[in-house]
Amino acid sequence: DEMLRSLAGPPGPAGQDPRGWRVPVDCVRANELCAGEPSCSSRYRTLRQCLAGRDRNTMLANKECQAALEVLQESPLYDCRCKRGMKKELQCLQIYWSIHLGLTEGEEFYEASPYEPVTSRLSDIFRLASIFSGMDPATTSKSNHCLDAAKACNLNDNCKRLRSGYISTCSRELSAAEPCSRRKCHKALRQFFDRVPGEFTFRLLFCSCKDQACAERRRQTIVPSCSYEDKEKPNCLDLRSTCRMDHLCRSRLADFHTNCQATFQSLTSCPGDNYQACLGSYAGLIGFDMTPNYIDASITSITISPWCSCKGSGNMEEECEKFLRDFTENPCLRNAIQAFGNGTDVNLGPKNPSPPITVPPKTEKSPALPDDVNDSNTMYDTSIITTCTSVQEQGLKSNKSKEQSLCYSETQLTTDTMPDQKTFVDQKAGGSRHRAGRILLLVPILLL
Repeated sequence: DEMLRSLAGPPGPAGQDPRGWRVPVDCVRANELCAGEPSCSSRYRTLRQCLAGRDRNTMLANKECQAALEVLQESPLYDCRCKRGMKKELQCLQIYWSIHLGLTEGEEFYEASPYEPVTSRLSDIFRLASIFSGMDPATTSKSNHCLDAAKACNLNDNCKRLRSGYISTCSRELSAAEPCSRRKCHKALRQFFDRVPGEFTFRLLFCSCKDQACAERRRQTIVPSCSYEDKEKPNCLDLRSTCRMDHLCRSRLADFHTNCQATFQSLTSCPGDNYQACLGSYAGLIGFDMTPNYIDASITSITISPWCSCKGSGNMEEECEKFLRDFTENPCLRNAIQAFGNGTDVNLGPKNPSPPITVPPKTEKSPALPDDVNDSNTMYDTSIITTCTSVQEQGLKSNKSKEQSLCYSETQLTTDTMPDQKTFVDQKAGGSRHRAGRILLLVPILLL
């Protein structure tokens, strides 16, 4: 056990970067480096044989297996990571799990992500979405944002081609008994979400809605009748076990737990206050057995769930409910979706940022988007949201308020605020963040 704990700790001094950690390489490259070193390659072969039986106690009792573990601890293989959508992703993940599976006692509830950490943020997505869409937000402020997202996708050749591809595949009826090919549908969905940039896919998945027509369009994004729903709901723990038998699905689920696991140690309830990482991990689950989706077309609340339940869990019901709550009652995921819909991100810059500056509205407008017969939706709310032009006009005083203050300018507002949705903040854990001069303003950034 002590040896395994040492494996989970920081690597040794060899190959460290200036901060004291070994710089990780992708597992395919790490495997090549190991193969070129006789000592590493022989120990790696030994370790794979040791783990083949998955009997941890027998493995630890074998001195040859212990020696292999000790040698590989100092090799690039142990710290290697993968990138989602990389050319040899499956091979990379197979190498990663060949080492990390079996090193822990039993099956862990949460597994560490085999993917490199996400460093980009929602603000980067907003900026790119504004550049690529070429749409004046003033022309879309009254419209169905999910319809706008579909139109923006249709203006991009790659997005349009892959979106049309998965819609066609997932909608193709095979027979009365088999309405579609779920396997082909999932493959087409994975290609779309892995190959199309987040500035398009996020807008389709997380667009904000003010009416049920919009919310239903959002729910239908992944063609749930084929990719999501089934005749019966399996038990969630059985679904998790099925997912973990596949290296790709196992990795995406571990990545979701790593980036979306709710924490009270951050302002947003997300690890590292990184909404982008959580939403990217969510999108990464689509097209697998653990595919999540909106459970209904509600506009007053957001509830996400995989297609499963906890019926028949027996004495594992508590664990099953805990697993399911990471989707259905996850404040990090809910806040991330709401933040994207609102066009806001956490300001991690100076602790005393200046109030938002109102930019005069543009007088010229971009050419109107061509209507698409498949993306028409006339049932949308045309009401206008009243916005404030500065913090001072609203009389907000940061040294007295314990709540976050969101101030939107007319041109900054990108999507409608979801009614009855409030950011989840733990007052005890985040109290120090609300003192004078330390309130973080969620600055809205243009989507279009």
